[in-house]
Amino acid sequence: MEGRKVILSNMAESDPKTLLYLFERPTEPVFMPKGDKAVVFDVPDEYLVERYRPLKNDLEQRFGADERIPVKTISLPDLSLPLQLGRREQFSLFLPHHRKMAARLIDIFMGMRNLEDFISAAVYCRDRINPFLYIYALSVAILHRSDTSELQIAPLVETFPDKFMDSAVFAQVKEEASIVTNSEQRLKVEIPVDYTASNLEIEHRVAYFREDLGINLHHWHWHLVYPTDVSRSIVKKDRRGELFYYMHQQVLARYNCERLSNNLGRVKRLNNWRDPIEEGYFPKLDSQVASRVWPPRFANSRLQDIDREPEQIRFDIQDLERWRDRIFAAIHRGSVLNDMDESIPLTESKGIDILGDIIESSTLSVNRNLYGDLHNLGHTIISFIHDPENKNLEQFGVMGDVATAMRDPVFYRWHAFINDIFLEHKNTLPQYNVNQLDHPGVLVTGVQILSADTKEPNVLNTFWEKSDVDLSRGLDFAPKGSVFAQFTHLQHAKFRYTIQVENRTGSLKMGTVRIFMAPKFDERGLPWLFRDQKEMMIELDKFVVPIKPGVNKLDRMSEQSSVTIPFERSFRNLSQAPQTGVALDRYMFCGCGWPHHMLIPKGTADGLPCDLFVMVSNWAEDKVEGRGDPVCADAASYCGVRDSLYPDKRSMGYPFDRQPRPGVQTLRQFLTPNMYVQNVKIKFTNEYKNLTDGGTLPHRN
Repeated sequence: MEGRKVILSNMAESDPKTLLYLFERPTEPVFMPKGDKAVVFDVPDEYLVERYRPLKNDLEQRFGADERIPVKTISLPDLSLPLQLGRREQFSLFLPHHRKMAARLIDIFMGMRNLEDFISAAVYCRDRINPFLYIYALSVAILHRSDTSELQIAPLVETFPDKFMDSAVFAQVKEEASIVTNSEQRLKVEIPVDYTASNLEIEHRVAYFREDLGINLHHWHWHLVYPTDVSRSIVKKDRRGELFYYMHQQVLARYNCERLSNNLGRVKRLNNWRDPIEEGYFPKLDSQVASRVWPPRFANSRLQDIDREPEQIRFDIQDLERWRDRIFAAIHRGSVLNDMDESIPLTESKGIDILGDIIESSTLSVNRNLYGDLHNLGHTIISFIHDPENKNLEQFGVMGDVATAMRDPVFYRWHAFINDIFLEHKNTLPQYNVNQLDHPGVLVTGVQILSADTKEPNVLNTFWEKSDVDLSRGLDFAPKGSVFAQFTHLQHAKFRYTIQVENRTGSLKMGTVRIFMAPKFDERGLPWLFRDQKEMMIELDKFVVPIKPGVNKLDRMSEQSSVTIPFERSFRNLSQAPQTGVALDRYMFCGCGWPHHMLIPKGTADGLPCDLFVMVSNWAEDKVEGRGDPVCADAASYCGVRDSLYPDKRSMGYPFDRQPRPGVQTLRQFLTPNMYVQNVKIKFTNEYKNLTDGGTLPHRN
């Protein structure tokens, strides 16, 4: 065909960026134009699904393009397992059968001998495999293959925006796209702030947290980086089980801080599975792909035994109870049994990692037959609470999808129970003594926070902000061009820590600065006991610094946090980002991390009193040997580091991950000279601002 510009002709010229077009408009056939330049795949006849093969010549004329990508025909392995999931069905990582299908497809993609074959396999599967399953497997493979790991995949909110926002938005968006052909003239469609409930529902006070786009993207991306059922080479990552524990523990602590900011008590554990679940949830989401409304969970619904043939799953509440009891028994015994009936001790350093693999039930579990699939099937039994036997042909609720589960209040109740299992183990470990906490000769003598929009020290300011997300890549069979939805989210003013550290040793020392924060009072307005406040501590930052002899003043900006990723990494325009090189690799992997706009809890109008805790621990005891030079460690605290060891030898959550030493009742009694607690307040202004309006921080004298 004249005028074609062939950008792929052989393996040497294969461009990994080609794969990014497969994320666009996931239910449109693969031969339709993709991207802003209307790139078209030259699909072999045998790669077309049966419906379109007779139309081959007509399709080529209709979808002509200046740039075409030839696709090589290859021999593909058996796809019968992933093909068992229908194109218009939902996909869940919590369902064992679905995980097996995903594992098979990932193994096929990972097994392609070169990039050209990988592209061919991905093109062939695009119109045959369930879109949710396909995008998940393709994303995992791209992230873990050496020849594609530098690619930045599209945020899920761009590929499947219907998982993240009110279904009413899409009718408006498609209308705008159809009528206004010039994308630059299209109006932004507003996502309502209150669309899942009214203020009559008490749990709706914290809906801004549960339904935040960035938070739900974080949860999805974390499970993308840490899949459970694929080959061991992908699943096995340094301290993966412990990270499962710590990431979810921090989510729970942050959620409880938001609850206290809204005059709500801490979340109650979902530990009696025979009682009705008090809270209901009505997600107001429609699946554009599955053509189904996400089912609600009515208040006071009861869990029931599951027997669903379509998902090939059958289990009872008693199964969950049996697995729970076996795990608790193992914790109290101090060891677990592997599938060879050998005893493996739950040691001080490795026990939490072993438990994490067992409870999450990844392929790293030492004995899935004995300890079961507690975490995943807990999500499953809740997600099918409305139709446990498939009598009404209903699919699972939002608790069944890692991209939507955090929207539901019961997610936090379930994970409060899961966290309680980990705490049972942590409480069996020796308390940290003073020698394990102190950094001899290093003293923290002062801490101050200064926000950009106030001269008053030690005040953190929060407010509402409106931001945009481009939905065009997820609007199948709609006119081309960008179309934006505008959403409201919590935001905080930029701030700076100034930490004064005194080194009395006479020589240069290295220290790890650990910054945490927790509310000063409980839901009754009473000061915490340390044993309870430690569970409310949210990690804000962690970094390594040299400490010269004498007095040191350390400055650290809030946006440097080791916990968060910048706003732009969650909501990025792919066409404007770099596509090759180390900068891109960082861009991609750092898609995993807590969204920076949610670093600080909401607070209150009068100012939520909090304890800001700063510790400088001994880096000589913190450092991890043999780490090399990691490519990306920006959000390491919750996500680990790509192709490297976790960058802290200490237990995750140190020094708050264990019961206190004898005689310690309060946080201040816990302190050693290398620690400091500063009183701070979080003031919330119920106004809309742009972060750039928050002013700039003055230089420290």
